[in-house]
Amino acid sequence: MIDFTKIDYLKSGNDRQKRACQVLSKHHLIEKLKRYSPVLAGTIPIEIDIEGSDLDIICEVDLRFKEDFLNDIIESKLIPHDAEIKVEYPILDGENCITINFMLEEFPIEIFGQNKPVKEQNAYRHMLAEYRILQEKGESFKQQIIALKKQGIKTEPAFGMLLKLENPYEDLLKL
Repeated sequence: MIDFTKIDYLKSGNDRQKRACQVLSKHHLIEKLKRYSPVLAGTIPIEIDIEGSDLDIICEVDLRFKEDFLNDIIESKLIPHDAEIKVEYPILDGENCITINFMLEEFPIEIFGQNKPVKEQNAYRHMLAEYRILQEKGESFKQQIIALKKQGIKTEPAFGMLLKLENPYEDLLKL
């Protein structure tokens, strides 16, 4: 199994993964977020990304200090000075979160903060479940997921459709 907690595996991946690794490394993104235990999650690590897929970086953030987190990101010059930034404070599964979106070279970036260890966050857990399913089901299944995503279907619902899951967001965590 790939150690998704480090980005080294991207160096030997497909072209998009290699490029993601170059951009993340060049801008020291993971290093600058180190105190928040950052992990790249989502579709790029498991090779089911499509054009426009973002780099999802999940972090453990004590949201009582969400302004400190935001200030750390700004002060570390993690976001290019000319980038348009979108900050939101969604509530997911009854928990407060923070999302920070911006462009970094050709990649849309989403930094997601939640007050729990990254390995316990659903984004990470979904990615691991999806990775295991992709390993079991093979290339044809993977291409079907990508085709559904190209039609505008989000990742978890795409898995849900092919696996006939009633509630893919919950059911993927049980697999």
